[in-house]
Amino acid sequence: MNGVLWIASGVLAAVFLGVGIMKLQPKEKLVASGLHALEAFSPVAIKGLAVAEILGALGLVLPALFDVATILVPVSAVCLAIVLVGAAVAHARLKDYRGAIVPVVLALLAVFVAWGRFGPYAF
Repeated sequence: MNGVLWIASGVLAAVFLGVGIMKLQPKEKLVASGLHALEAFSPVAIKGLAVAEILGALGLVLPALFDVATILVPVSAVCLAIVLVGAAVAHARLKDYRGAIVPVVLALLAVFVAWGRFGPYAF
């Protein structure tokens, strides 16, 4: 099970690192590329979200990798799950229910990592 949790953490970290780096682009470019849920947010909020996603991605892997402050792994997973619920709500408000599926699935994966690392498979 430890291996499964490592894989889940790695997948989440890769997704959030990629999405976070992508959100560092100008807002207009993001909206033009199809991320319409970001229209309601200011450029500063989008950059803040990008930084939070990048830090969350690093928090999923680095503490366990270096065996320092490993409690940050499940804490990061919980925080990212909250971000993903917000993303699903943003998509739902735009009536983009298909767009809400990916954040919901990723949120479930983050909750799984948090459960495993807070619970029976803590470091």
